This record gives sequence, structure tokens and C-alpha cells, in this order.
Amino acid sequence: MSTLAQRRARERGLTLIEVSIALGIAAVLFAAVTVSIGAITGAKAKASASELAGVIRSLYDTAALSGKTCRLVFELADPKNEEGITRYRAECAAANITTARNRDDMLREESRAREDEKRNAGRGDSRQNFTRGDDDMPSLDEILAQEESRVEEAARFSEFTAEELRPRELSQDVSVSVWTRHQREPAEQGVAYLYFFPQGFTEKAQVYVRQGENVWTLVVSPLTGKVTIVGEALEVPKS
Repeated sequence: MSTLAQRRARERGLTLIEVSIALGIAAVLFAAVTVSIGAITGAKAKASASELAGVIRSLYDTAALSGKTCRLVFELADPKNEEGITRYRAECAAANITTARNRDDMLREESRAREDEKRNAGRGDSRQNFTRGDDDMPSLDEILAQEESRVEEAARFSEFTAEELRPRELSQDVSVSVWTRHQREPAEQGVAYLYFFPQGFTEKAQVYVRQGENVWTLVVSPLTGKVTIVGEALEVPKS
């Protein structure tokens, strides 16, 4: 091969290498631009907020139709954890659970019933005392233990496996915080719960979905289960 042909072959080889390098650089730059645009617009957080709103509404309907108390369980990302991933899942109890709205009345009724049991136990029928031993009548502690066991069994939650309520895992750069009416500040790490009751209402709540500087607030209506998505971080209600 002549010297001229060899030089042209070398020039052609260098050109192909340069093109490959240029394409590689372009791909890296394109990926960086795509990530930057996603961070700027908060596209992942916005999509996660919309999906979460649908899950909340579905779980509200599930509780109302099934007659069972359900809850949305958030495993919030811990900033100290390198993984930093938020997960959430739906759970439903084995049966209905007394809600805050009528829990006080129920406790007062139980208290009165216990006092009546104590008074009746003290009176005792003399004929019954001769025909029955003390071991035949359950003690107050045994009655309370049985009732506690029954309530615990009804209140035991298990994972709800409907397709629309399947467990979900958010992107690592998307974080969630949860506020319900009994909290002063939103929970940002650990486990948080949002409850749904068969009477057709839920807790007053706000869920914040963040990506970078972008925040979407999900405002949950306690009476209808409707979720309103607001493109900013709303303040926690004062009352």
C-alpha cells in the first residue's frame, strides 16, 4: 500500500473515533438535560401526586363499600438512609373499628357497664352461692380480657391486594410528608397513617409530594374523600 493510501486510511480511522466520542458526549449531555428539565418541572412528583390522589379516592370507596376500616400506610424516606425511598400501601381491618366520632360515647357506655357488673357481683344471690362455685363465674378481669381480645382481632389490619391499591414505591428523588388533624406538623420520616372509615368519611389530611424545589399538596376532604391537588406547599390548618 502506498504511503498516500496508508495516510488516508489513518485519517479515516481517526474520523470514526472522533465521531464515536462526539456521539458519546452528546448522549451524556442529552441525559443531563433531561434530568435537569425533570427536576425543574417536578414531573415525577406531579405524576406521583396524581397517582396517590387516585389511590386515596379508591381506598375511601373501598372502606365505604366493604364496611371495614382501612388505612393508607406511608413508609416515609429517612434522610439518614442512603436508599431514601418512600413507599406506601393499603391495609384494611378484619372488621369495623370505632371511630373518633363515637369512641367517647362507647367508652362511657363500657365504663357504666363495668360499674354495673361490679355492683351485681357484690350482691350475689345466696341460693346461687350454694349451687355454684366462684370458679363458674368469669371474673371482671377475664371479661375485660375477652373483650380486649375481640377488639384486637377486629382491629388487626392486613394488606389489601386490589390491583388499583397495590403497594407502590416512589422515585428516589421524590419525597412525601403527611399531616392529619391530630398532628401539629407533617410527618416527614418513619411511618404515617391515613385512615378511612366505613361510615363514609376519612381524616382531615394534607399530603405533600416534593421533588427538588417543587411541591404539590394533596388536600383530602374528610366527608367526601375528594382530593384536591394544589401546586404549592399549603400551610397546615390551625384548627
